[in-house]
Amino acid sequence: MIEMDDKSDFEPKIIGFLCNWCSYAGADLAGVSRFQYPANVRVIRVMCSSRIDPQFVLKALTEGADGVLIAGCHPGDCHYIEGNYRTRRRIAALDKILEKYGLSDRVFLEWVSASEGKRFAEVVTDITNKLKELGPNPHKARWEI
Repeated sequence: MIEMDDKSDFEPKIIGFLCNWCSYAGADLAGVSRFQYPANVRVIRVMCSSRIDPQFVLKALTEGADGVLIAGCHPGDCHYIEGNYRTRRRIAALDKILEKYGLSDRVFLEWVSASEGKRFAEVVTDITNKLKELGPNPHKARWEI
Protein backbone atom coordinates (compact mmCIF):
# COMPACT_ATOMS: atom_id res chain seq x y z
CA MET A 1 0.00 0.00 0.00
CA ILE A 2 1.19 3.53 -0.72
CA GLU A 3 1.90 5.53 2.44
CA MET A 4 1.74 9.31 2.36
CA ASP A 5 3.94 11.28 4.76
CA ASP A 6 1.61 14.23 4.93
CA LYS A 7 -2.16 13.95 4.50
CA SER A 8 -2.38 17.68 3.83
CA ASP A 9 -0.94 17.10 0.32
CA PHE A 10 -3.65 14.56 -0.45
CA GLU A 11 -6.40 15.74 -2.80
CA PRO A 12 -9.17 13.15 -3.10
CA LYS A 13 -10.64 12.13 -6.43
CA ILE A 14 -14.43 12.05 -6.23
CA ILE A 15 -16.73 10.62 -8.87
CA GLY A 16 -20.12 12.32 -8.75
CA PHE A 17 -23.18 10.71 -10.32
CA LEU A 18 -25.69 13.56 -10.59
CA CYS A 19 -29.35 13.37 -11.58
CA ASN A 20 -30.05 15.46 -14.68
CA TRP A 21 -33.16 17.18 -13.38
CA CYS A 22 -32.12 18.30 -9.91
CA SER A 23 -28.56 17.66 -8.76
CA TYR A 24 -26.87 18.46 -12.05
CA ALA A 25 -28.90 21.66 -12.26
CA GLY A 26 -27.92 22.41 -8.63
CA ALA A 27 -24.25 21.95 -9.56
CA ASP A 28 -24.75 24.24 -12.55
CA LEU A 29 -26.36 26.85 -10.28
CA ALA A 30 -23.39 26.60 -7.91
CA GLY A 31 -21.05 27.35 -10.80
CA VAL A 32 -23.15 30.17 -12.25
CA SER A 33 -23.51 31.70 -8.79
CA ARG A 34 -19.74 31.39 -8.31
CA PHE A 35 -20.01 29.53 -5.03
CA GLN A 36 -16.58 28.39 -3.90
CA TYR A 37 -16.07 24.66 -3.47
CA PRO A 38 -13.21 22.20 -4.12
CA ALA A 39 -12.70 21.04 -7.68
CA ASN A 40 -12.26 17.42 -6.59
CA VAL A 41 -15.49 16.05 -8.04
CA ARG A 42 -15.70 14.65 -11.56
CA VAL A 43 -19.32 14.75 -12.65
CA ILE A 44 -21.15 12.04 -14.54
CA ARG A 45 -24.64 13.16 -15.56
CA VAL A 46 -27.38 10.54 -15.41
CA MET A 47 -31.06 10.98 -16.19
CA CYS A 48 -32.10 9.68 -12.76
CA SER A 49 -30.22 8.59 -9.67
CA SER A 50 -31.96 5.21 -10.01
CA ARG A 51 -29.93 4.60 -13.20
CA ILE A 52 -26.80 4.18 -11.10
CA ASP A 53 -25.98 0.51 -10.90
CA PRO A 54 -24.05 -0.45 -7.74
CA GLN A 55 -21.40 -1.89 -10.07
CA PHE A 56 -20.65 1.68 -11.24
CA VAL A 57 -19.80 2.62 -7.67
CA LEU A 58 -17.64 -0.46 -7.16
CA LYS A 59 -15.84 0.15 -10.46
CA ALA A 60 -15.14 3.78 -9.54
CA LEU A 61 -13.66 2.74 -6.19
CA THR A 62 -11.55 -0.08 -7.61
CA GLU A 63 -10.24 2.07 -10.46
CA GLY A 64 -8.87 4.82 -8.27
CA ALA A 65 -11.62 7.06 -6.94
CA ASP A 66 -11.24 8.00 -3.29
CA GLY A 67 -14.96 8.62 -2.93
CA VAL A 68 -18.27 8.49 -4.79
CA LEU A 69 -21.09 11.00 -4.57
CA ILE A 70 -24.56 9.99 -5.69
CA ALA A 71 -26.91 12.96 -5.82
CA GLY A 72 -30.55 12.98 -6.81
CA CYS A 73 -33.86 14.75 -6.38
CA HIS A 74 -35.32 15.00 -2.90
CA PRO A 75 -37.56 12.03 -1.99
CA GLY A 76 -41.03 12.71 -3.35
CA ASP A 77 -39.74 15.11 -6.04
CA CYS A 78 -38.30 12.63 -8.53
CA HIS A 79 -39.19 13.33 -12.16
CA TYR A 80 -39.52 9.57 -12.60
CA ILE A 81 -41.94 9.26 -9.64
CA GLU A 82 -40.01 6.91 -7.33
CA GLY A 83 -36.52 6.68 -8.77
CA ASN A 84 -34.86 8.18 -5.72
CA TYR A 85 -36.59 5.66 -3.45
CA ARG A 86 -35.04 2.88 -5.52
CA THR A 87 -31.68 4.60 -5.28
CA ARG A 88 -31.93 4.78 -1.50
CA ARG A 89 -32.68 1.03 -1.28
CA ARG A 90 -29.85 0.10 -3.66
CA ILE A 91 -27.28 2.21 -1.85
CA ALA A 92 -28.39 0.81 1.52
CA ALA A 93 -27.81 -2.71 0.17
CA LEU A 94 -24.49 -1.70 -1.37
CA ASP A 95 -23.43 -0.14 1.93
CA LYS A 96 -23.61 -3.54 3.62
CA ILE A 97 -21.18 -4.95 1.05
CA LEU A 98 -18.86 -1.96 1.27
CA GLU A 99 -18.71 -2.25 5.08
CA LYS A 100 -16.94 -5.60 4.71
CA TYR A 101 -14.17 -3.90 2.74
CA GLY A 102 -13.99 -0.76 4.85
CA LEU A 103 -15.30 1.44 2.06
CA SER A 104 -18.80 2.36 3.28
CA ASP A 105 -17.58 5.72 4.53
CA ARG A 106 -16.43 6.64 1.00
CA VAL A 107 -19.85 6.54 -0.67
CA PHE A 108 -22.21 9.46 -0.13
CA LEU A 109 -25.89 9.71 -1.03
CA GLU A 110 -27.26 13.25 -1.06
CA TRP A 111 -30.46 14.94 -2.19
CA VAL A 112 -29.88 18.27 -3.95
CA SER A 113 -32.59 20.13 -5.86
CA ALA A 114 -32.08 22.41 -8.85
CA SER A 115 -32.43 25.50 -6.67
CA GLU A 116 -29.85 24.38 -4.10
CA GLY A 117 -26.58 25.51 -5.65
CA LYS A 118 -25.22 26.59 -2.29
CA ARG A 119 -26.13 23.21 -0.78
CA PHE A 120 -24.29 21.44 -3.61
CA ALA A 121 -21.17 23.48 -2.88
CA GLU A 122 -21.48 22.65 0.84
CA VAL A 123 -21.94 18.93 0.12
CA VAL A 124 -18.84 18.77 -2.10
CA THR A 125 -16.79 20.72 0.47
CA ASP A 126 -17.95 18.45 3.29
CA ILE A 127 -17.22 15.25 1.34
CA THR A 128 -13.79 16.50 0.30
CA ASN A 129 -12.90 17.30 3.91
CA LYS A 130 -14.11 13.88 5.12
CA LEU A 131 -12.06 12.11 2.46
CA LYS A 132 -8.98 14.17 3.30
CA GLU A 133 -9.29 12.94 6.89
CA LEU A 134 -9.62 9.33 5.71
CA GLY A 135 -6.71 9.55 3.31
CA PRO A 136 -6.38 7.74 -0.02
CA ASN A 137 -8.60 4.81 -0.90
CA PRO A 138 -6.79 1.82 0.67
CA HIS A 139 -7.84 -0.48 -2.17
CA LYS A 140 -6.56 1.82 -4.90
CA ALA A 141 -2.95 0.65 -4.51
CA ARG A 142 -3.98 -2.99 -4.90
CA TRP A 143 -5.45 -2.36 -8.34
CA GLU A 144 -2.88 0.03 -9.78
CA ILE A 145 -0.46 -1.48 -12.26
